[in-house]
Amino acid sequence: MPHFFLKLIAPRPTFAMDLNDQEKAMMQEHFLYWKGRQEQGEVLVFGPVLDAKGPYGMGVIVAADEAAARAFGAGDPAMKSNSGFTCEIHPMRAVTRDTTH
Repeated sequence: MPHFFLKLIAPRPTFAMDLNDQEKAMMQEHFLYWKGRQEQGEVLVFGPVLDAKGPYGMGVIVAADEAAARAFGAGDPAMKSNSGFTCEIHPMRAVTRDTTH
């Protein structure tokens, strides 16, 4: 199956440092969404990237096609919150421990 790189961009550069209580609760739901999908084998790796230009979230997923990857991203509670997040999705060839060539 193809792999996709998802980049979750927060609504403001300071988001990771100044979340309010509602945002903290939403980010907990976001984490549980990704962790649950990881446990199902759909997510290879995910987490925050602490870029000096502005932190963002990233994940590498396994999906049948780009439409499935877009559905995955759209189902993320951060995206469903309609609070200004954007999600970039890029096809990729992930090399994992299980890659044989």
